[in-house]
Amino acid sequence: MLMFDKENLEHASPGGWMEEAYRFFSAKMSDTDHKFPCIPATIGYKLNHFRYVFLSDPRTPQASEQLAKSLAAYGDQSKEIGSYTSLIAIFETPADLVEQYHVEDYQGLFWDVLSKTSAQDEQPWPEHIPQDPDHNVWEYCYGDEQYFMYCATPAHQRRQSRHFPYFIFAITPRWVLTEFNKNMSAAAQIKKKIRERITEYDETGVHPDLNFYGSEDNFEWKQYFLSDDEQPAAGKCPFAHLHMKKI
Repeated sequence: MLMFDKENLEHASPGGWMEEAYRFFSAKMSDTDHKFPCIPATIGYKLNHFRYVFLSDPRTPQASEQLAKSLAAYGDQSKEIGSYTSLIAIFETPADLVEQYHVEDYQGLFWDVLSKTSAQDEQPWPEHIPQDPDHNVWEYCYGDEQYFMYCATPAHQRRQSRHFPYFIFAITPRWVLTEFNKNMSAAAQIKKKIRERITEYDETGVHPDLNFYGSEDNFEWKQYFLSDDEQPAAGKCPFAHLHMKKI
């Protein structure tokens, strides 16, 4: 899989839908009038710490195969990129997908892609991370690396912080978030500002499932894909980890 950085995409565009998707992403990250809530994300974009991959229609087997290869390659190099790095995975999103899928449909698609991607992981699940998503320190892992997953879709409308014209994942290594939280006072101020920005950016309030990693009442999986309203996620995590036999 080809992996791009900001300079690649701005000076040697891949063309077609990929070029359009990147233009949308760039505009969202750099908008100074309607500021994207996640301040570290805007910094990562500006510093060229993001890496971008363009994947097939998420309904196809190729999409999870491509994401698996991308995560393996990214995991090998992420620590050399910068302290605000994330992998931005943008999927080809045909018109029929945009027209027919609602938020709930994209939610099912999100977990389906993650499960199929995980099935291709050649590394065992990290021993220090519980395999039960309802544990407060569980999070998605691939290639012995821990990640926070963010998903945005064309169907999200009220929650504009989770809206994007293409089906998109932003995948952030746990070590990036750990580094960010080292200065607890500064991190607390930024988190407060992020929540203030969310209330300005979205047409609905801060989602009740947003929490802090490691807190007793924290569920990472609930934060990966947020509803378009303020309804908390119900039931069990849809993620079907297919490598539980690995130790």
